[in-house]
Amino acid sequence: MMITEMVEGFAYKEALSIYEKLICGATCFYLVGLAFLEVSGKHLQYSKFSNSGASKSRIPSKIGMLFIYTPALFAGVASFWVFPGGGIRFLMLKSAVTIHFLKRDLEVLFLHKFSGFFGVESAVIIAATYFTAAAGFVYFHHQTEGLPEPSVDLKYFGVLLSLIGLSGNFYHHYLLSKLRKNNNKGYDIPRGGLFNLVICPHYLFEITTFVGFSFISQTIFTYVCAVGVAFYLSARSYATRKWYISKFENFPTNVKALIPYVF
Repeated sequence: MMITEMVEGFAYKEALSIYEKLICGATCFYLVGLAFLEVSGKHLQYSKFSNSGASKSRIPSKIGMLFIYTPALFAGVASFWVFPGGGIRFLMLKSAVTIHFLKRDLEVLFLHKFSGFFGVESAVIIAATYFTAAAGFVYFHHQTEGLPEPSVDLKYFGVLLSLIGLSGNFYHHYLLSKLRKNNNKGYDIPRGGLFNLVICPHYLFEITTFVGFSFISQTIFTYVCAVGVAFYLSARSYATRKWYISKFENFPTNVKALIPYVF
């Protein structure tokens, strides 16, 4: 009983409908399922794995990246007009989600250097996932209006985590972009920052950002999404490390996949 009360203190006491419970359950199952597919070698077709599947429908990577992030950005921007009120916590959440996806679009336009293609099916899957997450964050938090605040207030810690995630993700994306100087279209082992310890620090900071969202909102859906994103990006980083090991004989054995010294 005490453990249940402690857990409940970290989230709103939401009276979820059957439909809303199904959304939460399906989201978790879906993201964990994508993670298992990554580990089994059935990758979403972008970045290093753009040629891993049998799909012949492909678009340039830059267009694909804009396609997957922009609907979620629109959801974030629209939330300010659809749900104009809601208090400081809701404003923090809407702002954090909008800034996150705006950052991703700006990186695609002005930072990243692309050389490959993006599988159309994978682009649709990821775009739908991000849009559902962004819209779901807003919808489920709107449903908490009028409910008592959680006894453990995590919103300011969530903002801090989101800022750490955004800045860390951007910095390591910047380091990756420096590898593509002089129109170099190949891959090399990334260096600098946490790349000296893990091969996917940008994924680690992406997870940090989503954990930040969940702490700002403190709803069941945002917690589910944070866990699901952590599962998927952990699996993707595991697959990415395997890819580097297969391509580079001099890949440092001490460089882990996602968490320094651990995994």
